[in-house]
Amino acid sequence: MFKSLMPLGPYLWRYRWPLAWGAVCVLANNGIAVLFPNVIGTAIDALHLGVTRDTLRVFALLIVAIMLAKGIFQYLTRKVMIGISRDIEYDLRNDLFRHLEGLSHSYYQRTRTGDIMARATNDLNAVRMLLGPAIMYSANTVVFTVAALSFMYRISPKLTLYAFLPLPIVSIVVQYFGRRIHERFERIQAMFSDISAQAQENFSGARVIKAYAQEEPEIRAFETANREYIARSLRLVRLMGMLWPTLELIPSLGQILVLWLGGREVLLHNMSVGAFVAFNFYMAMLTWPVIALGWVINIFHRGTASMGRINEILVEQPQIRDSRPDLPSRPIHGGIEFRDLSFSYGDKPVLKNINLRIPVGSSLAVVGPTGSGKSTLVSLVPRIYDAPAGSVLLDGRPLTDYPLADLRRNIGFVPQETFLFSDTIRENIAFGAEHAELEDIRRAAAGASIAPDIEGFPKQYDTIVGERGITLSGGQKQRTAIARAIIRDPRILVLDDALSSVDTYTEEKILDHLREVMLGRTTIFISHRVSTVRNADQIAVLHGGRIVELGAHDELIARNGYYTELYNKQLLEEELETV
Repeated sequence: MFKSLMPLGPYLWRYRWPLAWGAVCVLANNGIAVLFPNVIGTAIDALHLGVTRDTLRVFALLIVAIMLAKGIFQYLTRKVMIGISRDIEYDLRNDLFRHLEGLSHSYYQRTRTGDIMARATNDLNAVRMLLGPAIMYSANTVVFTVAALSFMYRISPKLTLYAFLPLPIVSIVVQYFGRRIHERFERIQAMFSDISAQAQENFSGARVIKAYAQEEPEIRAFETANREYIARSLRLVRLMGMLWPTLELIPSLGQILVLWLGGREVLLHNMSVGAFVAFNFYMAMLTWPVIALGWVINIFHRGTASMGRINEILVEQPQIRDSRPDLPSRPIHGGIEFRDLSFSYGDKPVLKNINLRIPVGSSLAVVGPTGSGKSTLVSLVPRIYDAPAGSVLLDGRPLTDYPLADLRRNIGFVPQETFLFSDTIRENIAFGAEHAELEDIRRAAAGASIAPDIEGFPKQYDTIVGERGITLSGGQKQRTAIARAIIRDPRILVLDDALSSVDTYTEEKILDHLREVMLGRTTIFISHRVSTVRNADQIAVLHGGRIVELGAHDELIARNGYYTELYNKQLLEEELETV
């Protein structure tokens, strides 16, 4: 359990001086508070000796001063300790986000978005409660109990023993309930992750759900999951409902013993009335720390369970990273070579013995049936996936010889699944080009043939595209993504079926603009249309993970193979469309 809290060590060390000041405030707050019963007891005993106005004034002022000083230090304790927990939450959230940004693509393929969101919000809040209120109340409880115990022992060692006789029972109760709270809260958080993931998938797939009229089944499924979450939460609440009364009852047993035995001591004149009152004040003041102990146990076990879930993310290491931290930057020209490349996803082979060379500034088109490995091949260039060592070379060097940031900075990559951020078109095109001016954005939009569409919008480049670019058509999203790749002025341009959502007329316009953009830079593009690839310097035909044909358009047509069959089929389709 405590092992899961070890990652918090550096954060606590970072705020060691504010924590030290918080500890001083805790000591002062409880050191002053523990004087109050003693003053009350002394004042009561003074009544037997005869009271004067000056005596009453002194005791009254003393009580006011104690309460005022206690209030000041109690405020400072809360301000410092809760403030530190907020600061650590801020740092931990930033570090968690930074770590998530550095994880490889494969992590997000196997982890649900809703689960990540639940850990970054609900679990992080539970950790903050552990670092703030739990530490503060624990420190207050320990310091006040120790201080009160010393005063109580000085008044009557025998009564102190009776008062603390039930403490072993408290320890047993705490262990029993604490273990079960931890287990139940872990199950609750796992269920919350499931609910978050289910909601996120429904919101993202709203179009599909509506198209298939599945609103009611999805509502019922969410209601079922939500009902299970409530049931698990209520089981935890019932457990907490048993813990607090139990912790209140146990100190009451000690108070009964003190009233009975202490009352006898007063009657036998072995103890003054003031000392007996002071002792009972201490007993009453210790009731809240014992009750707070139950609340702290709850927070502690919630926090440790949540920190364990957050730590599952923090221990994840990116599978794709620089081969060493001191890799020197090298100029990138764009010559690419695949040398005896074979690649698998686990035990599933995808690419087999690929040998291919793309000279600097030339273009390569890749065609082939679905599942032939086209997207996998181009994803190896920016190291979305890592190829076997030495099987993919850039300018004659293995890809791992280049710093990952430098490599990707020199590649304009348009993936098969277009993703736009919920921001303006201007920001989406300028993404990754920090110092892009509006003129640069316009030029990139023109190169991708999206400029006329954008300038037709009321707000033009300041148009909000909505989540995932929902306000744009498929073709507009693809062309915006192409503009985003062009504006970076990359040495290598990779288009993974980036024109699939546009018609042939628009495609021809885009290709005309792209030919100017492609001059002097290495270009790889995937397409199912022969019209897209026919002007490429080389065309590679992939089938079953192997290159079965390679050459220029006219060469491949003359071979009368798969490419010729694809060309004739599409030619026939175009003729039928014109009829």
